[in-house]
Amino acid sequence: MSNIFVLSWDCTGLESCINITAIEKQIVWETLQSNTKPSRRDEVSVLIDRLVLRAKYNSQRHYEIYSITVEDGIEEEDIVEMFQNDPQYSADLVRQRGNKIYSDRLDKTNVKIV
Repeated sequence: MSNIFVLSWDCTGLESCINITAIEKQIVWETLQSNTKPSRRDEVSVLIDRLVLRAKYNSQRHYEIYSITVEDGIEEEDIVEMFQNDPQYSADLVRQRGNKIYSDRLDKTNVKIV
């Protein structure tokens, strides 16, 4: 089993670490208990839209937003601690293995000649 997290960071460090799997489980459980159709909008989509909106309107902070799938047992605290201990390695690892949702980071491999 695995968990999906959405991570958002900028030039000052990790800003958000959200366990999407936990949110989805809670929505399903509440739906099963009430025996009604879910009345909430898709919370995960709304959350991601807000993160992207924040990133776009604070472009000077160079936000990056990624989703990652981790093994069961890895918690939010573990990811936050990883970013605190070695932020550059953590960001590079997530860029390599995660799914990019948003990034205004310049790609250094593309050389622009003006």
